[in-house]
Amino acid sequence: MSVPSRFQAVAWDIDGTLVDSEPLHHHALLAASLEFGADLSELPDMAFRGIHMGDVWKLLEGRLPPALEEEEWMEAINRHYVGARHTLVPMPGAVETIHTLKALGVHQVCVSNSCRAIVDANLDALGLASFIDFSISLDDVSEGKPSPIPYRTAANRLGLKPHTIVAVEDSSTGLRSAKAAGLRTVFLRTDDKTGQTHQHDSLPDVTIDDLFFVCRFFDAEGALCP
Repeated sequence: MSVPSRFQAVAWDIDGTLVDSEPLHHHALLAASLEFGADLSELPDMAFRGIHMGDVWKLLEGRLPPALEEEEWMEAINRHYVGARHTLVPMPGAVETIHTLKALGVHQVCVSNSCRAIVDANLDALGLASFIDFSISLDDVSEGKPSPIPYRTAANRLGLKPHTIVAVEDSSTGLRSAKAAGLRTVFLRTDDKTGQTHQHDSLPDVTIDDLFFVCRFFDAEGALCP
C-alpha cells in the first residue's frame, strides 16, 4: 500500500511512549545501588521520572560509596535493567500500531535518550526490533534531547526532510528536541500526564490519548491529522 507523500516516517520515543519502563528503571537503580551498599528503598517509585541519569547520579552521589565511579554505577543499573527486560510491559496499542504502520509501508525509527544497552533491551522485550529501520540512542549522538541533534540525525539517516517525519513523544524534553529539528510533533497523553503543561518551544502539533491515532497520518485516503 502506498504512503501519502506528505508524511513518510514515524520517529518513536521509547521510554513512556512504546514501553512502560519507569518501574524497571526504578527497580534497577535500587538493585544496583544496594549492590554497592546503598539502601535507597525508601525512595518513591517515580522519584526520578523524566530525570536524566547523569542528574540522578548528582542527586544520589552523597549516599553512595565515595570510591564508586559514576560509570561503574551506571553499568550496574543497565545490567540489572537488561537482565529483567522480560518484565517490561508495552504501552497500550504500541505493538499493534507499529505492526499496522509496517503493513502500510511506513518507515519507522526510534529516537531515545537512553543508552544503547537500554534501547536494545526495550526493543527486544517488545519484539519490535525487526519492525524498526534503525534506532538512535544517547550513545550515538554528541548531545541528547532536548537538543535537536538526535532527531536531526534520524532524519539524515532516513534521507527525508524533517517535516515529512512524525515524532511521537511523551515528554516536553522530547517535544523540544523534535520541534527544533523540524519534525511534526505528537504528544502521547496518559493518565499520569494529563496535567502536564508545555512551554512554547514544546507545544505539540497534535495531542493523542491512543497510539493508534498515529496511523491517521498515513491512511490510504490521506485523511491526515490537522
